[in-house]
Amino acid sequence: MKKTILTLGIAFAALTVAKAQTNIQVFYDFGKDRKHVTTTVEGFYNDNWGNTFFFVDHDFNNRIDNRLISPNGTYMEIARNLNFWQNTVMGGLSAHIEYNGGIYNKYSINNAVLAGLDYCFHSKDYRYTLNLQVLYKWIDYRGAGEGYKSLVPMQFTVVWGLQDLFGAKGLRFSGFADFWWQDHDVAPFLNNKDADYRDWTKAEKSHVVFISEPQLWYAVGQWFGVPNLNIGGEVELSFDFGSGLGFYARPCVGAKWVF
Repeated sequence: MKKTILTLGIAFAALTVAKAQTNIQVFYDFGKDRKHVTTTVEGFYNDNWGNTFFFVDHDFNNRIDNRLISPNGTYMEIARNLNFWQNTVMGGLSAHIEYNGGIYNKYSINNAVLAGLDYCFHSKDYRYTLNLQVLYKWIDYRGAGEGYKSLVPMQFTVVWGLQDLFGAKGLRFSGFADFWWQDHDVAPFLNNKDADYRDWTKAEKSHVVFISEPQLWYAVGQWFGVPNLNIGGEVELSFDFGSGLGFYARPCVGAKWVF
């Protein structure tokens, strides 16, 4: 799971895929405050009224005596693009509504609802896509503590997808970038995990959040009769995301199975 306490709004990452699909991803996160496995179930489906996207993350980081026993966090998003005018000159523009929420360790990731506009640019064969989103973002801050608020309740999102990159069949470069305004507390990483993974004696107040997750996948299974299998990875790039102060780059490697 790419979320931490009190911060919401991860990627609408697969919405640029032109055809319906469901997939499962398994990552190992090398981030110094992560070092655990995350699984993601993701789906995207078209219909005559638009499309639907969802994903559910599980972080496998609950350990006893350094032995993994269970997931310790879960996070989900579900989003709907409404487009009754798909075959008109305004077919690239959709109305967008989205829900985010989850729990990490004993902390809740408070409910968030987003609504706004999505515009999709694409090549004729949908191999290359770019989605731009302007969204109103409401977060339920009850229980979050004093000082948590959104003076500018807006989020800007960019989503891209490049299929068969550089002419290599099965090579896909995709990802997203989110930017939104949110007043929240952040602190630097603390190496002493027995105390806490953040040094809250050096906490600061942040007013904005940025996160981007570029992914690179290759359909390696095409070479031995299993085109569903992909290998690849991502890098989570963030600034004041979750409880982390400043910029982080967290690389991940993984595999994806497309049903």
